[in-house]
Amino acid sequence: MPYDSNCHLRWFSSRRAAQWLLVITGRLVRFGRVTAVPEPDQAFPVLTDAQMERLRALAELEDVTAGDVLYSAGDPTYDFVFVESGEVEIIRAATLGSPEQVIVPHGAGRFLGELNMLTGQAVYLTARVSQDGQVRRVSPERFRRFMSEDTELSDVVLRAFMARREILLTGEGARSVQLLGSRSSAEALALRTWAARQQLPHLWIEVETPEGDRLLSDLEADIQDLPLAVTPTAVLRRATSGTLAENLGLAYRAVAGRQFDLVVVGGGPAGLAAAVYGASEGLDTVVFDEMAAGGQAAASARIENYLGFPSGLAGAELASLAIVQAEKFGARITSPCKAAALEVVDGQLVVTLDDGTEVPTRAMIVASGAHYRSLGIERWTEFEGAGIHYSATDLEARACSGADVVVVGGANSAGQASLSLAGRGGKVRLVIRGPDLFGGMSRYLADRILADPNIEVRTATEVVALGGGSSLDTVTLADRTTGHHREVPCQGLFCFIGAVPASEWLDGVALDTNGFVLTDHDVPAGSAEAFTLLGRQPLPFETSVPGVFAAGDVRHGSMKRVASAVGEGASAVRSVHRAIGT
Repeated sequence: MPYDSNCHLRWFSSRRAAQWLLVITGRLVRFGRVTAVPEPDQAFPVLTDAQMERLRALAELEDVTAGDVLYSAGDPTYDFVFVESGEVEIIRAATLGSPEQVIVPHGAGRFLGELNMLTGQAVYLTARVSQDGQVRRVSPERFRRFMSEDTELSDVVLRAFMARREILLTGEGARSVQLLGSRSSAEALALRTWAARQQLPHLWIEVETPEGDRLLSDLEADIQDLPLAVTPTAVLRRATSGTLAENLGLAYRAVAGRQFDLVVVGGGPAGLAAAVYGASEGLDTVVFDEMAAGGQAAASARIENYLGFPSGLAGAELASLAIVQAEKFGARITSPCKAAALEVVDGQLVVTLDDGTEVPTRAMIVASGAHYRSLGIERWTEFEGAGIHYSATDLEARACSGADVVVVGGANSAGQASLSLAGRGGKVRLVIRGPDLFGGMSRYLADRILADPNIEVRTATEVVALGGGSSLDTVTLADRTTGHHREVPCQGLFCFIGAVPASEWLDGVALDTNGFVLTDHDVPAGSAEAFTLLGRQPLPFETSVPGVFAAGDVRHGSMKRVASAVGEGASAVRSVHRAIGT
């Protein structure tokens, strides 16, 4: 069904729209816990005279008349524009089955734009003058400058951009990108997951619905073309996150002769922390993530032991806020973008991407995390994305709402997923190979699980078989003590049995026997020669290759916790500064 909240067209004047935008410590969330209602001008503030004056020093004045287009959907970039006089309307262009819509008008003292000014995403809405007047343009370069240097003004702009993105995610702006696919398609789920992680305004339409069938016909497409992505500039058949990223301007674009100060491989908590601290301290920073920024943390339904959040927060929320924070300071975060090799060429580090692009850099932080483990049973890959999941975010959980599900694993991630899924009214079976729930799970989680009537805990048990047609319908559980087998209904199997380090691409970097990256005092003695030539020992978090650092789950000896990953990513940046002499 269409994924849309049917917001009012002129939502900025609606009290209802304001009520679901919540402000907690200056951030916007959508979890239904109303703690404060934002100020009416949260998304559309009118700049003060002092703020306008500071912007005028950076901007060029332009006379405009009704009908002029300041930027159009599909443009690769655009200026930061504020209105001196007259009026400018933000418009979603006509799409299949939907006419052109005015999202919001901007009058004197208001500024245009939203988060794509930071992310680098191509423009997906059009700005058209509706009343004669004057506007001022600030170039993207000067916009970056005042966002870094003017704390008060950047705070106003960032809060407005975040508020606007929240509305666009579920309002008329979402129709600017339409994704069409089957509810049981692994490829469609992967595309939707990427779009959700990117906080990309989009409308999801299931092909099994009348609207989906009509759209398929209008596009003169068939089932073999799914999933489809309809953007302001193209119809992408058999769309992937890579082709959609390329179309929207979110893919990495190499610049000849450019050398970064810092390349971060991996966009989980460690990588995002490195990006925030690197970019905020003046390092030219880029992040490459193979899937979508957020890492395994983004798959956590709720993190309750993260310092400063007593009520907990969703992993996806933590990731999305960290992404915005890094991009505010000028870091570029690119996904999907896989690092395939690392070389030292004439004393310079070069990261090679899987498409052959070479990225020179002065330093690198490996924060590539780990790959999810799977159960080695028949039909497993067949049901991945069609009933088998490695995360329990709102996207996956919504598809299983009220249904029987199985969660496999005995650590905190499995416990958090079980509680989240049970809260949706379905039957949850938590399957653990070990004899005790408390063996690998925090006490507070285990106690809650045992007290929840919707969760059945099956210890000393494993999944041995899967059943279903095009999607998962049943699983067979085996008692490891008695050998008894039992088939149970299952519309969703959530697997949290650990991961293996994503370090296979790091030729020449010393690893332990399990593939984790060795750092600082664990670097083998045989690697000391490179550091002897530099007249120093490996720095904290530095690997056996000088200038290459590791942080988070991929590093040998890391604690495998979100908080520690954030700390390692931030601390590694300190060592980067020492290594490159800044």
